[in-house]
Amino acid sequence: MSLSESDPLIPSAMTVDIEDYFQVQAFADQVSRASWDSIPRRVEANTERILTRFAEARIQATFFTLGWIAERHPELIRRIVAAGHELASHGYDHVRADQFDEAAFRADVGRTRRLLEDLGGVAVRGYRAPTFSIGTHNLWAFRALEAEGYSYSSSVYPVRHDLYGMPHAPRFPFRPGNGALWELPMTTLALAGRNLPWAGGGYFRLLPYSLYRRGLARMLRRDRRPGIFYFHPWEIDPSQPIIATARLRSRLRHRLNLAEMERRLCRLLRDFAWNRVDRVFAAELALPPASAMRS
Repeated sequence: MSLSESDPLIPSAMTVDIEDYFQVQAFADQVSRASWDSIPRRVEANTERILTRFAEARIQATFFTLGWIAERHPELIRRIVAAGHELASHGYDHVRADQFDEAAFRADVGRTRRLLEDLGGVAVRGYRAPTFSIGTHNLWAFRALEAEGYSYSSSVYPVRHDLYGMPHAPRFPFRPGNGALWELPMTTLALAGRNLPWAGGGYFRLLPYSLYRRGLARMLRRDRRPGIFYFHPWEIDPSQPIIATARLRSRLRHRLNLAEMERRLCRLLRDFAWNRVDRVFAAELALPPASAMRS
């Protein structure tokens, strides 16, 4: 770490959402799922580059993986596991959790968990909803996840956003019901009475790296709780095809600073301590139940 060794920061969770560039929510109305198999995939090569960067930095991470990708790239799943990373679920084909009813959602997450476990040969304990799509109107999703054998979710972003967000949710791990399942919210920086998104993704590409670094260090020192960082394989791929039919706003969001992302990521890996979700939050998950949110 390049931060002061006299003031070491606690490890945070490094996470990767395994999906390809054409599967993102911003392009959902332009690229139909029926066409996915006809589009050349770039996710395997991009994920291999990420695995190389992680190996160079000597860190292990959690890979929230689409079942659709796992079916078509089983060897990639095995390489992720063989490298010591945690395999977790991102649902089957990137349908938002709030677009299901409870029965259909349970079928989706159950199918994906079984598929990943069969391919990876390891237990799959974690889930992340596509586009952080668990909110106040579908809290039943937590009940469904527990019923399908998951131990934790990392699906709530305690911010206001046009596509997602639960701004009044706890900022740190909580049990959303009476069961054993824990929600591990995405990292926010509390400033001037607001929660600022500080977990990665497009915001990490938007902000100057020095500003992001200072904010994350401030949160870790002040709150003394681990953070969670996330990104996607397509974010290190500035040569990916342009979805020309998508709205300009969606294209700008998607492509913002892609050419800088890998360099910034390498700096981030050096500047902070990182590990898998299940290891970073092992002690947290053993705590007595926190304040619950009710469905």
